[in-house]
Amino acid sequence: MGYRCDSMNENVQQTDIGAAIRSGKEILLQAFNWESHKYDWWRNLDGKVPDIAKSGFTSAWLPPASQSFSSEGYLPQNLYSLNSAYGSENLLKALLQKLKQHEVRPMADIVINHRVGTTRGHGGMYNRYDGIPLSWDEHAVTSCTGGLGNRSTGDNFHGVPNIDHTQQFVQEDLTKWLQWLRNSVGFQDFRFDFVRGYSPKYVKQYIEGARPIFSVGEYWDSCNYDGSRLAYNQDSHRQRIINWIDGTGQLSTAFDFTTKGILQEAVKGEFWRLRDAQGNPPGLMGWWPSRAVTFIDNHDTGSTQAHWPFPAHHILEGYAYILTHPGIPTVFYDHIYDWGTSIHDQIVKLIHIRKQQDVQSRSSIRILEAQPNLYSAIIGRR
Repeated sequence: MGYRCDSMNENVQQTDIGAAIRSGKEILLQAFNWESHKYDWWRNLDGKVPDIAKSGFTSAWLPPASQSFSSEGYLPQNLYSLNSAYGSENLLKALLQKLKQHEVRPMADIVINHRVGTTRGHGGMYNRYDGIPLSWDEHAVTSCTGGLGNRSTGDNFHGVPNIDHTQQFVQEDLTKWLQWLRNSVGFQDFRFDFVRGYSPKYVKQYIEGARPIFSVGEYWDSCNYDGSRLAYNQDSHRQRIINWIDGTGQLSTAFDFTTKGILQEAVKGEFWRLRDAQGNPPGLMGWWPSRAVTFIDNHDTGSTQAHWPFPAHHILEGYAYILTHPGIPTVFYDHIYDWGTSIHDQIVKLIHIRKQQDVQSRSSIRILEAQPNLYSAIIGRR
């Protein structure tokens, strides 16, 4: 497809699903890091809810809540068990209720690309799910990862059984589980993990079935490089994210990994990177801002994993960019709650400036300067 231009009257298929996207005023908090499972997390967050609301966040993305083979939650096993390393089901439900009372939407981390089996089946692999809800057999696992299902519709997540989303019983079971999270447990928004692992048409199906208010997908692949140096032109990278969004029927947003990759090089004295050849912002934000969820770091790129960290001395420059620009900005827990009161207060000030100046996902932008050590732009009509 190509360049995307937003309008306020986008054709979003279900009005209630598209409402949060159309408003353009979302500001997300990633409310955990890679180590959060060690710290009685639901109780910790419960104490922070008033500040989360006061700071101006519309949605709080929580870590995976289901029982998992790994404490972090990203190797789920019993999807219906909400007693995890982060805390008990009762504490979780109390937290969700408190967030809603403060008008912050709880976002569930949806890990449905892979699932750890309970018993050995075909080929001696742990590819059966006996003794727990959703007691699937080997046909629920892709043939590429040791099951009797079909080939994967995406990339393999190595080391654990990958779910075969082409199976109708899998689609029905996952839709019912997502409806349960949405209607019984109390989650309102969804974040889809590792969406490169299965076709986006299934994300469309699950969103239509469970009707979250807001959805975002993690489509993360490598930026374009000239040797070890980040290339100036990242059009093909942002195009791949756009293709995924299109595949969801445009019902989901996506994390703007393109902007992260460019911005963390730009703040080192290469602000010329912040204007593409057409004069627009160079990330997903520059092509389709209402679907671009911008961020500086997350539990994978930063935190103790540090797979692709934003330069620590430039964090506030990064937030100054994403919180004053189009797109849907996300703030990382560590930066606002672990890096000291001064950083917290400066991030909150930027959020309040965004609201006061009515900057939203589709705000117009005119870039005036993008030189090595100078960047200037006019956002919106003010």
